[in-house]
Amino acid sequence: MSDTPVDTSKRTWLIASGCAGAVGAGFTAVPFVSSFQPSERAKAAGAPVEVDISAIKPGEKITVEWRGKPVWIVRRTPEQLASLPRLDPQLADPKSQRKPDELTPVYARNENRSIKPEYWVGVGICSHLGCSPSDRFQPGPQPSLPDDWQGGFLCPCHGSTFDVAGRVFKNKPAPDNLEVPPHMYISDNRLLIGEDKKA
Repeated sequence: MSDTPVDTSKRTWLIASGCAGAVGAGFTAVPFVSSFQPSERAKAAGAPVEVDISAIKPGEKITVEWRGKPVWIVRRTPEQLASLPRLDPQLADPKSQRKPDELTPVYARNENRSIKPEYWVGVGICSHLGCSPSDRFQPGPQPSLPDDWQGGFLCPCHGSTFDVAGRVFKNKPAPDNLEVPPHMYISDNRLLIGEDKKA
């Protein structure tokens, strides 16, 4: 056993310095570890969006943003709904069978591509090169559209056309129907886009 005297002040100083270093390392590590968490802005960008649809009149469309994408909510008229089955022979994927898990949730794999026939919810980005199609709801002959046009969407970039269920017509540059995002109704007049747990 050593008889060397212990310098208590030096020992206290070493313990205090070690503790201070550990606390400092902890404070340094917390922001570093926190940087791996998504920012509030990133969380908000992916968060579901709640929309009041009570003011949309038949034949009208509103646009909301979800995950940086334009999402269209179209309230279809009885005439628009009646036209959908008649268009099947002209469409590239009338039953939404191509890429069903990617583009069309199970609850929207029907003639209307919707939960409620009256409302269609779709991402307003063309499946060709990512352009945003424009509304062409008025039926009848129009520039860049067929004479028997029933109403829908026209992508002005390369001429792809879609019906009011977002289904692409045959022989167009767009390879797929417009995407239907996950969504659900939380009441008769309120729609939640980005979540479909109850659908």
